[in-house]
Amino acid sequence: MGFLDKLRSKRQGQRVVFIGLDGTPYTFLKRLIDEGRAPNAARLAEQGSLLRMESTWPWVSSVAWSTMMTGVNPGRHNIYGFIDRDPATYKQFIPTSRNMQAKTLWEVLSDAGKRVVVVNVPVTYPPRQVNGILVGGFLSPSLEKAVHPPAYLATLQSLGYIVDADPWKARESKDLAIQEVNAVLDARIRTLYHLLEREEWDYLHVHIMETDRLHHFLWQQMEEDHPTYGPAFYDFYQRIDDMLGQVAGKLDGNTTLVWMSDHGFCTVKREVYVNRWLMDKGWLRLRNVPPDRKKGLDEIDPSSVAYSLDPGRVVIRLRGREKDGCVAPGAEYEALRDEIATAALQLQDPDSGELIFQRAFKREELYHGPYLEQAADLILAPYDGYDPKGTLYKENLTFKGDELVGMHTHHDAMLYVRGRTLPQTRFSVLDVMPTILDLLEVPAPAGLDGHSLL
Repeated sequence: MGFLDKLRSKRQGQRVVFIGLDGTPYTFLKRLIDEGRAPNAARLAEQGSLLRMESTWPWVSSVAWSTMMTGVNPGRHNIYGFIDRDPATYKQFIPTSRNMQAKTLWEVLSDAGKRVVVVNVPVTYPPRQVNGILVGGFLSPSLEKAVHPPAYLATLQSLGYIVDADPWKARESKDLAIQEVNAVLDARIRTLYHLLEREEWDYLHVHIMETDRLHHFLWQQMEEDHPTYGPAFYDFYQRIDDMLGQVAGKLDGNTTLVWMSDHGFCTVKREVYVNRWLMDKGWLRLRNVPPDRKKGLDEIDPSSVAYSLDPGRVVIRLRGREKDGCVAPGAEYEALRDEIATAALQLQDPDSGELIFQRAFKREELYHGPYLEQAADLILAPYDGYDPKGTLYKENLTFKGDELVGMHTHHDAMLYVRGRTLPQTRFSVLDVMPTILDLLEVPAPAGLDGHSLL
């Protein structure tokens, strides 16, 4: 009996290997399969269920993966975006695992006696204690601070593990972007194979963030069949397909392969500066400050009634909740929300005349739970191609750049489960966590918002 077989013999029952493919659209992978560019994914799709699913609103990785790992909506896990604010002080912060208020999948599994290995999932820094190994995601300040237990750091260092691609290098040129994502993918795959073959686990989750990075910098070039960057994009996905095939070949009959994307992707038509629009409409004013001063929420004039955070979250300056809030709760608050929502649905691209937003959700339409008050009052849902930004001040409503050319979409996330025939129904990332628990024969905690697909 080999080393791997001895490890497997120690674990009883079902096991799961979960590969996170951040931002890989269902329709894109299906196209690769149909065009013969992803033979391993094609073969695996015939052995299980490859399904399209919905993301969260807003469709950013921090919110989507927090929802996936908890099985509850943001009103119960308390993560609403990559940036948030303390309404009483206007101090902005990056939400981390300290802000997450719900128990995660790997904590539930740990409580059930399962050994877990979780690597690189967003909003897992600082790493919480689990029965096994947890390595924080790309917001970790350093690898040294991202590892539980700390003693496992030496193993990761020996593998040349890299926390994330350097976005500043990627912004310098498309060539550097390709180099960065491939170098980090090398390290991620090397670590994945080590964990598969050398560690003991019931649930192994390795998150590939490099797909998301590639898409942000090169999606447009792929869609336009750029002579250099189009082939480089597809070469990267050939490596992903090879990885899926290699992983599948290493698994026994008691281990289920799952992969998931938390949102889709498309080319950016225009960035949309929501605070510029709020200023144009008279709902937001800034204090008179020098133009070279870094602008933060403290520069909002007290007479303002609304402002926006990334991406498309509109906050009403409600009296008693927001610093210097001037909008009275009740009828005045509701009337203002309705007015802004109605206006948002009429907002047009000044160049093309296309509508920018398809929905303007009131927060209670999307969320419920004890942390609802931290949510923005309106969540603007754009049409594909319009990327809402929370930059506080811009001269123009829209902008098209050549650095970040890809953006997230809500409707084109993806879930694959090997060895199961699942119907294509309408479902979302909420349903993944209880599905994983079902695969591992662990009872789901009471009160989840998601439901098992099995």
